[in-house]
Amino acid sequence: MKGKIRAIITGASGMVGEGVLHECLKSDSVESVLVVGRKHCGTTHPKLKEILIPDFKDISSLRENLKGYNACYFCLGVSSIGLTEEQYFDLSHRITLDFAKILSELNQETTFCYVSGSGTDSTEKGSVMWARVKGKTENDLMKLPLAQVFAFRPGYMQPTKGLKNTLKYYKYISWTYPFLKGIFPGFVSSLEEVGIAMIRATLQGYPKKIVEVKDIKVLAGS
Repeated sequence: MKGKIRAIITGASGMVGEGVLHECLKSDSVESVLVVGRKHCGTTHPKLKEILIPDFKDISSLRENLKGYNACYFCLGVSSIGLTEEQYFDLSHRITLDFAKILSELNQETTFCYVSGSGTDSTEKGSVMWARVKGKTENDLMKLPLAQVFAFRPGYMQPTKGLKNTLKYYKYISWTYPFLKGIFPGFVSSLEEVGIAMIRATLQGYPKKIVEVKDIKVLAGS
């Protein structure tokens, strides 16, 4: 990609999105960031603009605001626990694809990085519901006329110190990170590495569209 990154980030009020936003605001390669969310991300910065929307199921009014950006880091997600497959599909696949389709219509030079998950089922036929839905989401994103689409499949992510939206239970398990890295290197990365990997994939590309933990580390230079 030529020039600097002008990124849209969703899910910045959650742990992953906040971590990716943090890396974007630190990076000299990122010129500007637009956060789109249902509630304030809690961050202010000269490079940052924010748009609040009540419902991601109705994003038609956003169209004009999304012009001029060349990257999207889609970190918005929902747990499948307690949901039927139809409900999860509606909240996961449809919202993601609707957003990506608008971006593909506005700028086909856009790089779209989708936060999926380790264990996602590319065949869409496995026994695990969330993995099937995520797999179909990945597959359908790859069909859109966008410059680059990457499906990031992180496993355990060590949160970035000092950020506000780290899930509470991490304070009990973060100390295990050095051990997990040694025992399960293919499943463990830091949130910092995820953010850096997205930025570098946008700038220089990557030969794999499915970005597993080991690829995240390669892109991050870890």
